[in-house]
Amino acid sequence: MGGTKRGAMAILNGGLIAGTFDILYATTMSYLLGGRTPIWVLQSVASGLLGAGAFKGGVPAALLGIAAHYFIACSAAAVYYLLSRRFAALVVHAVPFGIAYGVVIYLFMNFVVIPLSAFPLKGSVRLPVLARGLAVHMFLIGLPIALSIRHFSKGPSRHETPEEATMIG
Repeated sequence: MGGTKRGAMAILNGGLIAGTFDILYATTMSYLLGGRTPIWVLQSVASGLLGAGAFKGGVPAALLGIAAHYFIACSAAAVYYLLSRRFAALVVHAVPFGIAYGVVIYLFMNFVVIPLSAFPLKGSVRLPVLARGLAVHMFLIGLPIALSIRHFSKGPSRHETPEEATMIG
């Protein structure tokens, strides 16, 4: 498989796995803690683009929400992939860097993306919510992205020196 195709597969695979884990967590917890339906959860994602009107948008708004959700997840995977082309340690040490990347994603989404979006719901950050959010982003989003990038990255050949084996590209 060529480099470009491997990169696309790494990004798509990482984004789809992380996005699926994230949306399953969000829909499950929203139902268990607040009785919210999966359609409502997806509309809440769409509300980042549409504002409060997303909650009156029915299934079309929910479909926009799922598309936006996976676009964001694949974008996060693409950023990690691009960084991994420059910094081989992101591939070589995928587990700790993936976990750390999950923290970065959580902070970026909650303190940059959501405040700049049209998302109409404002809530306070409580410690249990913060802890769950960080854990989900660390282990169900950042880590799968990093492991996917590692899986699809070129492995060392028999002819490489140990120093060359740590260089990706």
